[in-house]
Amino acid sequence: MAVGSVAIVGGGVAGFTVAQELRSRGFDGEITMLEPGGLPYDRPPLSKDYLLGTKTLEQIQFQPREWFVENRVKLIEDSAVAVEDSADDAPAAVSGNAKPTVRLSNGDAVAADRIVLATGGAARKLPVPGGELPEVLELRTRADADRLRDSVGEGTRIVVVGAGLIGAEAASTLLALGADVTLVEPAQPPLVPAVGPVLAEYLHAMHAERGIDVIHAAPARIELDGTELDGAERVVTLTDGTQLRADQVLVGIGINPNTALAEAMGLEVNDGVVVDERQQTSNPVVFAVGDAARVRTADGELLPRAEHWENAMHSGARAAAAILGQDIPQQGAPWFWSDRHGVHVEGVGSLAPRRESTDSTPEYIHRFNEDGTPQATFLLNPDGTMAGCAAVDGGMTVRAARRIIDQGIVVPADALADPSVPLRRLARPPRNA
Repeated sequence: MAVGSVAIVGGGVAGFTVAQELRSRGFDGEITMLEPGGLPYDRPPLSKDYLLGTKTLEQIQFQPREWFVENRVKLIEDSAVAVEDSADDAPAAVSGNAKPTVRLSNGDAVAADRIVLATGGAARKLPVPGGELPEVLELRTRADADRLRDSVGEGTRIVVVGAGLIGAEAASTLLALGADVTLVEPAQPPLVPAVGPVLAEYLHAMHAERGIDVIHAAPARIELDGTELDGAERVVTLTDGTQLRADQVLVGIGINPNTALAEAMGLEVNDGVVVDERQQTSNPVVFAVGDAARVRTADGELLPRAEHWENAMHSGARAAAAILGQDIPQQGAPWFWSDRHGVHVEGVGSLAPRRESTDSTPEYIHRFNEDGTPQATFLLNPDGTMAGCAAVDGGMTVRAARRIIDQGIVVPADALADPSVPLRRLARPPRNA
């Protein structure tokens, strides 16, 4: 049966990409997008340019409202509360034949031939007493960024818990806004699986070098001292008993996938909505994309969720192609980027040791600048092909590394370590290949 209508639940980059790809691939049917936050916008700037105030909301929106009108994408600014089988109000997973219906919080309903769950994730709460306090800030949405920016000024004391990508970016931006920043992180250093140990140490050291007070510890509880009317202090008690007093506390320790709709529908869920390589769920008329989706490969391997922007975009493109019965676009090695303290970090592939490896200390290959600072880190597979790469201010290096990974080119370790050897030269397959 031809698909005549698609309803997309969620308007992040994955959901928006589904709508965009459906139209670019020739779909002429109805597209409805349900997003309570209004026009879809790009999330990465929330911890950087938008929080800093150098980009406006309009500048981070994917497209203006006119685009939705011109492309006949109906945007409904409301939340989905359930997905039902329109035949008998049973959960949609009961049957893949009836047209499912999305119920909205205002009581309205949207029926469609295909449903795409682009529900994203919610900021993970700190699992300690006080971690659920409404006064504890998080940074996941535009509203979160607005609240954080409005609460911080010159000299504001703020404790940032978590020094992963979001925590590090936020700490850097808050410092630029004039705040007195304390960064609490138990890992020494964080981000080793993403960038390798040498780059992780180098990047983490930047915080202290720029004036951030870095504490390697874990919070035990968060309390308020006083009332909000009196300007209550936030008191963060660490596991060693140390107390940090601050005006604000920001927690950035990752996300939990929003799977409530999928669970209520009876879909398979395992730290994300389980999908195949076409983004199709256990119900053939329902797809899931972005941070909420978790892929099971054709050989049965359940991959970790990938919470990066590019992966979300590619998952949206795969879902659109699958819905239309078209060839699924191939995706290269996963790529991410981050910014902190004026430097740009990129990574491709994986720098985490393979689980089946018996070597507990994988051999990383490092490339250094003339001043001794690390430029890039590489990890090779046992067969000499590249598993992953990360670089600081090295976009060309990472692009070449991606080509090496995608084409399975064997690269010599000594050449990777030599900064005089352009990586793009190593990205050329041997002539006799």
